[in-house]
Amino acid sequence: MKVFSKLALMFVFVASSAVVGVNAQTITGEVSNVVLEKEVQSKILRLPYYEVFDFISFRIDGDTVILDGKVRNATNRGAAEAAVKRIAGVEKVQNNIELLNVGGFDDRIRRSLLTSFSRTGSLSRYLWPVNPSVRLIVDRGHVTLEGYVANEGDLNLANIAARTVPGVFSVTNNLKVDSKRAG
Repeated sequence: MKVFSKLALMFVFVASSAVVGVNAQTITGEVSNVVLEKEVQSKILRLPYYEVFDFISFRIDGDTVILDGKVRNATNRGAAEAAVKRIAGVEKVQNNIELLNVGGFDDRIRRSLLTSFSRTGSLSRYLWPVNPSVRLIVDRGHVTLEGYVANEGDLNLANIAARTVPGVFSVTNNLKVDSKRAG
């Protein structure tokens, strides 16, 4: 009888260990994905020439990081890929970042857009931090607003500020309201 109870007890212990191991792997997998996302975001925000006129987003698919977005210079495109490749757990980086045209027409719009945001009420605060929460993307006269603002009023105000800039053909407002992530 003692042998049978010891055997049953050992079976219960082994079975419960296996269940705990499976749960631990699931939790660790989820945690490591969150950690990986934070690490990729941190590396992108630390790029030396990443500015208000650049926007880089990413997706994680297993051990592959897919970079998207638009940047003004090739340095940011290459630096983003190199920085993400150095992260532990990343095996492959797919770089879909587009280079924006650098020229008089778009640069004039960029300067005017930045001035418009700086002079428009509550919008200037989004441009103060080193990594602003609002990104102003200008591509051949078409403006895309990316990032986060604190409230619906600022979202609408940003749209108005962008539409009043001379030379702008269209405005796509991809801003999201999130007071925690907004500058």
